[in-house]
Amino acid sequence: MFEQYRGKEKAPNQCKDGNIPLINEISTNNGLSKYATPTKVFTRNAITISINYATTVFYQSMDFCASVNISILKNDKILNKKRALFIISQLRKINQKYDYTQKISKDKINDTKIQLPITASGEIDFDFMESFIAELEAERVRELEAYLKASGLSDTTLNPDEKSALNTWNSRIWQEFRIGDFFDIRNTTGLNTDKLNDGLEYDYITRTSNNQGILKTTGLVNQSNLNEAGVWSLGLLQMDFFYRKRQWYAGQFVRKIIPKIKLSKNAILFFTTLLNCQKKILLSVLVRNVDETFRNLKIQLPITANGEIDFEFMESFIKAIQKECIKGVDSYLSKNIATTKEVINN
Repeated sequence: MFEQYRGKEKAPNQCKDGNIPLINEISTNNGLSKYATPTKVFTRNAITISINYATTVFYQSMDFCASVNISILKNDKILNKKRALFIISQLRKINQKYDYTQKISKDKINDTKIQLPITASGEIDFDFMESFIAELEAERVRELEAYLKASGLSDTTLNPDEKSALNTWNSRIWQEFRIGDFFDIRNTTGLNTDKLNDGLEYDYITRTSNNQGILKTTGLVNQSNLNEAGVWSLGLLQMDFFYRKRQWYAGQFVRKIIPKIKLSKNAILFFTTLLNCQKKILLSVLVRNVDETFRNLKIQLPITANGEIDFEFMESFIKAIQKECIKGVDSYLSKNIATTKEVINN
């Protein structure tokens, strides 16, 4: 179905900054590692699909360059956005076979078989793919609109405290603190997937960066392996921190980060960002050194005039950021709601 190309760029830290998206083997942000100046002529104008060695699959709709660990699938005659998204949903099933320890090759990608709908005459049913993806998009937009209204996030007007938080970020007083004074890091007892049960009650967390670290859900396995809610999970492959709102089980090589102080919902979001800013440092140390390194890391926190941590500023700042982000979503909804309702009605 596709022509397959390989990336030609070096690692992101070996590429000069520029204005062309560099697709690398990360599993977040659509594979975008940085904006670079390509050393090779390797931009793709047509819609393409990118696959990294660990079989993370993304849709690419613009010019980009790619590292040597990236495969690019191209077929100008059949690919458009909706068809690409449908095909990607099938390609992502190969995640079950390959990972960083058993990487997929160019030949294995070419030999991969996927299931696609066909017409009565045996042709690939591209019309069905497009209508199916359109209906899914319409459904998600409708759910998002209802969620924003129900949660009160449809109000995007900044109050004075929120405006002040945005405008005074750089002029705030910040102080350095040791992470270990606020959080502890502990081992989890990992379970293999064959120990899981059918059910939706608990999340099963692995080292993946996708889906907030959730590989699948499970029913109760046992109490001894069950991890509490209100903590962060840390996968030791990508070093991503995800806040756990409900009880969960862990796969292999997953730590949990336990707060020593009481945090509000918005403070949790603030600290999640700070924790994930430590990713580069943690990736540079051996797994056996992660705990000690984590506890001794330093973070900058806003403080009040009397030297107390300024949790009120954190609250206002996060609320302001949320409202600014929702403005963009609201604009998107306004432009697409009429089309969405038409698709749903049809």
